[in-house]
Amino acid sequence: MKNIRNFAIIAHINHGKSTLSDRFIQICNNLSSHEIKNQMLDTMELEQERGITIKAQSVRLDYTAKNKNQYQFNLIDTPGHTDFSYEVSRSLSACEGALLIIDASQGIEAQTIANFHIASKMQIKIIPILNKIDLPHVRPEKITKEIESIIGIKSNNILQCSAKTGLGVPYILEYITNNLNPPCGNPDSELQALIIDSWFDNYLGVIILVRIKNGYLKQGVKIKIMSTQEIYSVVHMGIFTPEKTNIKSLKCGEIGWIACSIKKIHGALVGDTITLASRASQKMLPGFKKISPKIFASIFPIVSEKYTSLKDSLKKLNYNDSSFFYEPENSYALGMGFKCGFLGLLHLEIIQERLEREYKINVIVTSPTVMYEVLTKDRIIMHIQSPSQIPEKKYILELREPIALCYILFPSEYLGKIITLCNEKRGTQINLLYYDMNVMLVYELPMAEIILNFFDRLQSISKGYASLNYKFKFFKKTSSVIIKTLVNKTVLDALTCIVHKNYIHIYSQKIIAKLKKLIPRQQFDIVIQTSINNQIIAKGTVKQLRKNVLSKCYGGDVSRKKKLLKKQKIGKKRMKQIGNFCLPQEVFFSILDVKK
Repeated sequence: MKNIRNFAIIAHINHGKSTLSDRFIQICNNLSSHEIKNQMLDTMELEQERGITIKAQSVRLDYTAKNKNQYQFNLIDTPGHTDFSYEVSRSLSACEGALLIIDASQGIEAQTIANFHIASKMQIKIIPILNKIDLPHVRPEKITKEIESIIGIKSNNILQCSAKTGLGVPYILEYITNNLNPPCGNPDSELQALIIDSWFDNYLGVIILVRIKNGYLKQGVKIKIMSTQEIYSVVHMGIFTPEKTNIKSLKCGEIGWIACSIKKIHGALVGDTITLASRASQKMLPGFKKISPKIFASIFPIVSEKYTSLKDSLKKLNYNDSSFFYEPENSYALGMGFKCGFLGLLHLEIIQERLEREYKINVIVTSPTVMYEVLTKDRIIMHIQSPSQIPEKKYILELREPIALCYILFPSEYLGKIITLCNEKRGTQINLLYYDMNVMLVYELPMAEIILNFFDRLQSISKGYASLNYKFKFFKKTSSVIIKTLVNKTVLDALTCIVHKNYIHIYSQKIIAKLKKLIPRQQFDIVIQTSINNQIIAKGTVKQLRKNVLSKCYGGDVSRKKKLLKKQKIGKKRMKQIGNFCLPQEVFFSILDVKK
């Protein structure tokens, strides 16, 4: 165990974690630049194309140090986006150290600070590394002072490298051997193995990435998942080098994978503890929690015949992603589809892209919503995923919305505009910190405001220099209301939404104006209305098409013309009463598509 080093790589999104992992693999496996491909640990096509890590990845490397000692490195490359922060925390709990990567051209960002605080709470060794120092116009001295100012790490403890060219990377490997502690644990104790990640394999079932905290694990033994008390046999086990390699056992302190013919990914959740069925540990490892979705959106196939294919595709995606949730939904406007839950907007985008790219299904995704809390007059607390689930007003004592604690880091010149934006979004300022030329704003903001267009506007105001990190904090009483949209007195369920009272009239005017543009004209008037508690608050009309019944009258008696007009008027009145009008689905696609 004394020559094992377990460490994770953490950073803000796109700061070079996966590239540094590639360089470690190249040096330890003695590969040439032609033999290594970029982002070797990012196996998903979407990860490679977007240049981001979505799932935590692991690799075991054998490293010969300058003192000729052999070391076993277990490296975990973690996701960088705030949507996947729980995966980061579980990966860090499997390690004794963390490499905190900071882009020398971008400087320290909000997610960097969040990851630093997660690692600090776990009391693991943090090695800060300034990456991309090969880029022109980079000023490492300025960034190291910024790091010292914001997170308190002394500048002489900050390493520098270029993961792309390999400059400084061999020194980092030596630094790891000399400065990271080996794993501690009792090889003779009851087995305690932490589940770092899990994914579904068509042949092996659920594959579980584990870190052996105490005891040891052999192929063929029976294990118990402690949160569910389910018992399975270890059929296969191995490590990644980065290729999948089978082995017969995992010793205390090591990281590897096991396959136990588990059929569903929910049988092995991230953060859970594995022990032996015959000699079970009585204590779970700390930190386990079941992840619940933060935002919700409905997904419908554009071609209704693709419903079964969509159902099968979502089932497969759910096999690999326990944080993704879906259930059938039937909409009057859009037909059969699914209500889905996600960790955040990036998570939603990834699911949508995978449906369209991997499964060749074109889908419509409705605007995302957040989970609300309802306190009824019977003092029952309900959690609501969509407006249609909210009970009638007479049963509600209090409607509460989710509030997030937001950390916004940006150059000080944009302070005024960003404070204005936060106040406009109904935020409450908690703190304001100055770090040299940068400012950290801490705000409590409604989650509904964040997922709407907050990040886009923040980037626009700051010219791309602002970074945002947020986490759910609590539910708070809100003055939001349910707005229903009606066309010819028929409620369009797909357009029912929860809107804060400050935006009622703005929302109503916008939705009516958009529908008036999109709805094709008919032989009778089409009335569009928005209502709150059955009270109409706004109205618009798509005017009827007028047929010129006098076109064949070339003069003659005026009474003939009056007779034709009267007949037309009676026909229009009857048509208005019995006219059956169906909105084209394209109207909903144009309004609801989250990308638009």
